[in-house]
Amino acid sequence: MTIYYQGHQKILVSVDCIIFGFEHNKLKVLIGHRALDPGKGEWSLYGGFVRNEESIDDAADRTLFELTGMRNVYMRQVGAFGSVNRDPGERVVSIAYYALINVKDYDTKLLKEHDVEWVDIESLPQMFSDHREMIAKARQKMQEKIRTEPISFQLLPSLFTLTQLQRLYEAVNGEEVDKRNFRKRIKEMDFIEKTELIDKTSSKRGAYLYRFNKNAFHEGTNFKL
Repeated sequence: MTIYYQGHQKILVSVDCIIFGFEHNKLKVLIGHRALDPGKGEWSLYGGFVRNEESIDDAADRTLFELTGMRNVYMRQVGAFGSVNRDPGERVVSIAYYALINVKDYDTKLLKEHDVEWVDIESLPQMFSDHREMIAKARQKMQEKIRTEPISFQLLPSLFTLTQLQRLYEAVNGEEVDKRNFRKRIKEMDFIEKTELIDKTSSKRGAYLYRFNKNAFHEGTNFKL
């Protein structure tokens, strides 16, 4: 305890993690049921309070690791949410972050351990406080970023078909894209490489698999979709 700011109200600061995944051509969010009051049992994002020794980024990293067991995940800040009555328990300001992971990299045992599940972003239930607003803002941020940076590959396996890539863009943006123009643009990008491997899970003829070449991208190729 210090002698400073004695006459001022103390406000709690928390972080909430919006974890996006892509599965069965759907953009999904990892959510669960709150384990404590207020709002116990309501659908909620996974979050936690910022500790005295942590920056907000450190708190977000810790919270993400607790939920996923994963490090070095793509994560960006969405913004601050601080409506006066957003949390009926206390005056809490929350800093929201969104993260992108490959669903298949996530240990399914953790789903049961944390009582969370992947939910289609187009079919979200009612949620605690302003968590649906957080998700909507995070999706908007992702839509802006996906046009100028290759963040989509964080959600895909290392080898993917062009159809998978197209479906991902459609899921993120919530609208169909023109297949012909999309593929033409993708094939102009040197850092999206066609392999000799073929995926035959969806048809006998199959489809060629592609991969993202990070080194080629970092050499200065422009990215815009």
